[in-house]
Amino acid sequence: MSEFLSFQLLNPFWYLSSAILLFNAYAFVDAVFRREDAYRAADKKTKPFWLVILGLALGFDLLFGASIFRFLPLIGLVAAIVYMVDVRPAIQAVTAGRGGTDPISRALRALGRRGGGRPRW
Repeated sequence: MSEFLSFQLLNPFWYLSSAILLFNAYAFVDAVFRREDAYRAADKKTKPFWLVILGLALGFDLLFGASIFRFLPLIGLVAAIVYMVDVRPAIQAVTAGRGGTDPISRALRALGRRGGGRPRW
């Protein structure tokens, strides 16, 4: 067992697969916490559409393993990249940092800051 574990820790594809899995998980959790009306206001697909797509991508990664040599995890990775690069910035622009449920944004607003600027006090 320890030989298998030491081999996996030395395998660079194990790190790549773990990174793919974590990226898909982050995209899915981010989509869960975004507001439903922000998707429509940003003129993107609906929130349930993105939850299904990103949930399937994460599910396939968890069931079959996120490998760069398999077809379905790569499709899921492309969907997560599209969400993070296209949909997420559009939703953030629509909410303008005021309506998001991101815990870091809420904490900064509670301190009187907007994304790391000068304090308002």
